[in-house]
Amino acid sequence: MRRSINPDTVRKPFGNYSHGLALPAGGTLLVTSGQLGIRPDETIPESVEEQAVICFETIGAILEEAGMSFSDVIRIAGFVTRREDFAPYMAVRDRYTAAPLPVSTLLIVSGFTRPEFKVEVEVTALKS
Repeated sequence: MRRSINPDTVRKPFGNYSHGLALPAGGTLLVTSGQLGIRPDETIPESVEEQAVICFETIGAILEEAGMSFSDVIRIAGFVTRREDFAPYMAVRDRYTAAPLPVSTLLIVSGFTRPEFKVEVEVTALKS
């Protein structure tokens, strides 16, 4: 069984994530590439929120193809291009997380492969 690790001697997480996650040995491990906010028809919405939704919906499709769901996600790495994008990204991320909360990292980067991209997300999932 997965177990969140958030010691009382450590500052509480800044958001809806765990500092650590203890995992059982064995199972199927899935690691995704970074997913960008681009639709199958090649359109890219302007807002960070809409791009983040596309990232997570794409990840959801990958998880489903692997016989998994967001409840199997153990780690999320998010990348945004501006500090102002933290809140909208995290609001979307929080819609897709399940307890025990995965570990999470969020970084500001200087850009992606095309200037219209504002967010990229990758996950690691484990199905016992």
